[in-house]
Amino acid sequence: MKEGKNKKFTAAGTDIEEVKRLNDQSGLSYNQVKQLLAEKGKKN
Repeated sequence: MKEGKNKKFTAAGTDIEEVKRLNDQSGLSYNQVKQLLAEKGKKN
């Protein structure tokens, strides 16, 4: 984990920027998958 002066943490001590970075790398969200399936269903 990087050290820095401008890090933002929640009251519980969670590094907000680290969570955002990991979420960006995690793939599609549940809602994105639902939307893709709905669009695919409309095409068929």
